[in-house]
This record gives sequence, structure tokens and C-alpha cells, in this order.
Amino acid sequence: MEVQVFFAAIVQNGFRLLVAIAHLFPMDTIKEIKCVEILDTTLRDGAQGEGISFSVQDKLAIARTLDELGVRWIEAGNPGSNPKDMEFFRLASKLRLEHAELAAFGSTRKKGVPAAEDAQVRSLLAANTNAAVIFGKSWDVHVTEVLRVSLDENLAMIGETIEFLKKNNRTVIFDAEHFFDGYAANPHYALSTLRTALVSGADRLVLCDTNGGAFPDSIARVVEETLAALGEETREAGNSLRAKLGVHLHNDGGMATASTLMAIKAGCSHIQGTLLGFGERCGNAALAEIIPGIELKLKRRCIAEGKLEMLFSTARKVAEISNVAVPDSMPYIGASAFSHKAGMHADGILKVSRSFEHIEPHTVGNSRRFLMSEVGGRSAIAERVKKIDPGVTKDHPAIAAVAAKLKALEAEGWQFEGADGSFEIMARQELGKYQPLFSIEDYRVVSEHSARGVAAYCHAWAKVLVDGQQEIAAAEGDGPVNALDGALRGALKRFYPQLSQVRLTDYKVRVIDGKDATAAKVRVLIESTDGVLTWTTVGVSTDIIDASHMALVDAIEYKIISDIERRFKAYL
Repeated sequence: MEVQVFFAAIVQNGFRLLVAIAHLFPMDTIKEIKCVEILDTTLRDGAQGEGISFSVQDKLAIARTLDELGVRWIEAGNPGSNPKDMEFFRLASKLRLEHAELAAFGSTRKKGVPAAEDAQVRSLLAANTNAAVIFGKSWDVHVTEVLRVSLDENLAMIGETIEFLKKNNRTVIFDAEHFFDGYAANPHYALSTLRTALVSGADRLVLCDTNGGAFPDSIARVVEETLAALGEETREAGNSLRAKLGVHLHNDGGMATASTLMAIKAGCSHIQGTLLGFGERCGNAALAEIIPGIELKLKRRCIAEGKLEMLFSTARKVAEISNVAVPDSMPYIGASAFSHKAGMHADGILKVSRSFEHIEPHTVGNSRRFLMSEVGGRSAIAERVKKIDPGVTKDHPAIAAVAAKLKALEAEGWQFEGADGSFEIMARQELGKYQPLFSIEDYRVVSEHSARGVAAYCHAWAKVLVDGQQEIAAAEGDGPVNALDGALRGALKRFYPQLSQVRLTDYKVRVIDGKDATAAKVRVLIESTDGVLTWTTVGVSTDIIDASHMALVDAIEYKIISDIERRFKAYL
């Protein structure tokens, strides 16, 4: 009798009552999803980010890199929008991907055009991928005011496009664009777009926060209500929910990561985002933040087993190809994610790692760093110095000497927390484990300018001495620092050919005390890489060229010393 009353109430009061009652019942069968699949849209939505421009070869390299990480889907572009994407799909058909499948992206058919005759829809077939991602409008305002079609015509556009792709044996992922705004304005219509996609054969239903402003609790609530509505509908027909539910969230409110994880807890098993979070406007949900949350916090598999430790290196490879920097403060994979500066923090970490770290850095391929500064303690300094001399403890006399030198130099404007390379060279000097590998006998930098608007002309020469042998080299450059860098490495490459691998990736100048105006000291930070290691060095002077020279010399020495020690360890 109670069951009859329950269903009678549903029939009488409709969907809203169903949702309210659904909240009273456990949803363990929905929420206990053991596996979450990842769709990375770096090559499509990420390419819409400001300053991002991929060549075809860039896209192929990123696709291979994402496959190595073990994501399930790679949304690789819109073949109907430009020839470059179509060329990518032609070449990508030869890729031998181990874990991921490529998906082509496009919209539903145009108004009044059969799906089979729509050029954009047909380009999805020409892309020759097993999967297609189709976006359709789910907010009635967009349907009537942007597309300017009737609500029924929009549903027909969604349904007929999906049916056509399914007849051509494609896995179809339906992105319900603006779903959360549409659901707030007209839940009945927003859900009808999903029902249409479901009945037409869609394999994935993806709820999109295209404006990126929804709060995490709102995302979770709508996911639960959507699952309740679609689940009940399919159960009445004697079936289970046939399509995975997913989310595609933008980060305009700074909440995309939190909202994505909340959506998973609410029942989603398909997640979309870009690895580093770049994309349209403020970007997409950052998968490099989300993947560890799923695997380490929610205890669910989302990438290939054993691949989580590749996250740090994968993120940097994608960043390098994309010509962007991984933000130091980015959770899990940023350079500062496991960096400790305060002495109390460093001491706590060395005793109990979980006291100031929520996960072990190595689980995502990152590493712990102790930042060297005047507020750091001897424990942190000793831990860093162990790289040079494993037998050193915080009570070693050299540690006190390093700490005193550190404080004295910082009082003069030096800063070592972001200059690991220079700190290591300074520590070696205090430990008596430093031997100059070369000396610069002389150098000169010339910068010529014309009042007639002719481009500046910069050149430099340097004279070096290595094991009693002298070498002189000159170089031109785009600016005096670039010219000096070329001259120094040109003079040294006969003795240390590995310097040809080194390039500068960042250059920062900071005025230390502005009261002295143009006579003020400046601090120069230079970041260098050899394609494997990245290190930063510092120089301070009232002369910007002299400060740059100090940082460049440290950068070169650090590279040579690192190579010598690497070869020595390999020999042992």
C-alpha cells in the first residue's frame, strides 16, 4: 500500500517531488563508482586559451604525452573549424596509442539541415576517430536568443545528430552546454536535452558549467538531482542508466577543481578538463589537480595503473610544448607544492612528513624542497646540504657558517629561496667542497642605440681560463644579457661541450631599494634548463650587467658540477 501511495504521489506532483524524496534514500549504488574516466581537452578547449597556439606537431606530441599518462579520452580538436585540426586527425590516425582514444569535437547539426548533409557533422566522420563529442544547447535562453530556433527544433538537432553518428558506429559524448545555468532557469527543458541525447543513443552525458560561476555545492546538488531524474526514468522502462554522467567545468569562479571533485562524490564517472587548467577565459578544470584528488583522496582509479608518479614530468612536458610555465603554487605539481621555508615547518617535516604535507611528494613525481632564507632553521639547511655531504647534521660547524652567510647576504639584498643553484655553490664554498672550474679573466658588453629608430646592437666578448688554458669568444645577442650569455658559453664550450644543451628559460630583475632610484641595487634571478634539470641562480649589484654576470656564472657552474656528480654516481 505504501509503495502505491509513493508512486501515486510521484505521478500527481511530478519531478520536483521525486527529487525531494530521492534525497531521503541512500544513493550508494550510484556513488560507489570504482573508476572515473578522464577526458583531456587540452588540444581543443585548451587551445582556446589566450596565448596558446599549437602546431600540428605540437598536438601530436601532446597526444602521445597524455596517452603515456594513461587518460581515457583525448579531445583533439574540431575538424570542421580549421584545416590544421583536420590535418592533425589525418596524421593522428597513425599514432599507436596504448591507453587513450581520440575524440573529434563538433556541434549539433544546423537549423533546417539534415545531419547527414551538415558539413560540420560530416567532418566528424572524416576525422576517422572512434568517438565524437557533440555539444548542444541546454539553456532555453541560448536556444531562443543565441541559436534563434524553437525549443523543439533544438531537441531535434541534438537527437538527429547523435542518431546519425551512432549509425556510423561512433561512441558519442554529449556535452550539454550551459547545463547548470539552464537547469537553474528551466530544469524541465535542461533535462529534456539529456533525455533526448539518451534516447538517441549517447554514451556519455556531460553537464557543462560553461560560464564557470557555479558553486561546488550547487554542482553536487544538480548532479544528484539529474541522476535521480534520469535513473528513475530508465528504471521504469526496465533498464539501468545507459550512459555515464560527467561534468565539464570552467574556472571563472576559481572553483573548478573543488566542483569537479564534488561532482564525482555526487555520482559522476566521467570528468573533462585540461591538464594544466588553461583554456577559454579563466580556463578549465585543471586535471593535474583533480587526478591526484581522485586517486589519492577518493581512492578511485582514473588513469592507467602506476602512472600517477608521471604527473609532475608530464605536466612539464605539456607546459614546454605549450610554451607556458607551470605555476609554482599549483597544487601537487608546482615547484612550491612541497616547499618549506619556516624553520618550524622544516623541523616538523623532517620528524613526521605528514605534519605539514597532505601527501608524499613522490606519489605525483614531485619532490620536497627546503627554501633557504633567514627565517629557515638549521634543520632545513642541513637537509639541503646533505645533497653535497650526506654526513652533515644540523650541529655541524659548517651549518652554522652557512646560516650566518645566508643571513648576511640576505641583509644585502640577496635571496636564495628561489635560487637553489646559487645556494648550493655558496654551501659548497662554506663546506670546503668547492673548486673553481674556470675563471673569467675579463668580459665586456656593448650596447649601441640610434636616435633614428634603428634597432639596438648588442655584443659581448669574454676571456676565460680553464686549467691554465685561455679562450676568448664573442657573441651578438638580443640585448646585453643574451650577448653576454652567448660569449661566456662560447668561450667555455671547448672545455665543457655540454653547455650547448643549456638555455635560459626565465630572467627576472627586482629593484631592492627604490629610494636610491637608478643607483639602487638590483637582484637578478635566472632560470636555466638543459632539458632534464631546471635550476635558478641569483646575482646582486648596483650594475644590472654585473648582477646578470654573477647569476650566469653560477648557472654555468651548477650545470658542470651536476654533470660531474651524475657521472661519478653512475660510475659507482
